[in-house]
Amino acid sequence: MSYLEYNVARVPQGLQKVLAMNWALVLLIAATAGIGFIVLYSVAGGDWRWAEPQMYRFGLGLGVMFVAAMIPIWFWRNVSAMAYGLTLVLLLAVEFVGSTGGGAQRWIDLGFMRLQPSELMKVSLVLMLAAYYDWLPPSRVSRPQWVLVPVVIILVPVFLVLKQPDLGTSILLVTGGGAVMFLAGVHWAYFATVIAGAVGLVTAVLQSRGTDWQLIKDYQYRRIDTFLNPETDPLGAGYHITQSKIALGSGGWTGKGFMQGTQARLNFLPEKHTDFIFTTLAEEFGFIGALSLLVLYLLIIAFCVVSALRMKDRFAALVTLGIAVAFFLFFAVNMSMVMGLAPVVGVPLPLVSYGGSAMLVLMLAFGIVQSAHVHRPRAAGEGRLLRR
Repeated sequence: MSYLEYNVARVPQGLQKVLAMNWALVLLIAATAGIGFIVLYSVAGGDWRWAEPQMYRFGLGLGVMFVAAMIPIWFWRNVSAMAYGLTLVLLLAVEFVGSTGGGAQRWIDLGFMRLQPSELMKVSLVLMLAAYYDWLPPSRVSRPQWVLVPVVIILVPVFLVLKQPDLGTSILLVTGGGAVMFLAGVHWAYFATVIAGAVGLVTAVLQSRGTDWQLIKDYQYRRIDTFLNPETDPLGAGYHITQSKIALGSGGWTGKGFMQGTQARLNFLPEKHTDFIFTTLAEEFGFIGALSLLVLYLLIIAFCVVSALRMKDRFAALVTLGIAVAFFLFFAVNMSMVMGLAPVVGVPLPLVSYGGSAMLVLMLAFGIVQSAHVHRPRAAGEGRLLRR
């Protein structure tokens, strides 16, 4: 044993795990959250009322991420079914004891914070599906009876979330769950069938409007109308997206400057610190600022994908890729929404929008990604700090 190896062997195992974390990913996450703090301070008119609580939540989230990273990845595999079941119970509890906000019943008031179980389900679902496909032999992945099981696993929470109602999260759960199935090797023909069915469902939704069997709420139809033609009601249903487009366009290449965004500062822009915070960023920092945030997001995904490709454990790889896909969907849907490329469905911008449940759950998800990275089997000569 060389002198270096001897000294490395004397490093406590906990410190070895900390040093083995993907620190580039940690720095990218912190940089993205830092942008959120700056924009939240700006939209509050130089007040800390949103930025300061968000900083506390991010600090707590970092602690959650580090703790989750120190836990072996096999633990997350073993508790995946329990986590999924517990989250289902919480979704059911929302129906009976949930608190209401903005016309929707989505939260459970814990006193010190409002917990949104649908946010937890985004991670629990990925864990459950990854554990299922880790258990299932590859030869059975595309057999119909074994495809039906994950479909039920996905649709049960989707049904509960739709009742809240929360169409945006329901779409994310379906898309994220389907992505894990695809990554696990389910045959493409199933997805082609689902896409054809989705087209039929959209047609049925549109045809059911105003009938006794109307499939979605009236306000959701108004969102579809707004998406297709927001100018028809610029002061009503189209107000959000109209003001959002004005803010986006007025930013230009370099923006109006920090705390100089008129749309947000003069309260023309609704939900400026939550769902529409990206437009505030684009107005004040322009195309360059918006592109910089997008690059940070893409780098986070790239580091997750590279880490997953180096893993030999099927569960760890599927969890990492599943969380990367879910993260991509979060910001892709939000950005598309505020730019008028998708209907307004109330999806926050990850690590940037003001919110407690979304921040903490996302940091837990990245902690599981770090756990998979830290505890992955290493090739000879790689990662000497983690001795097996």
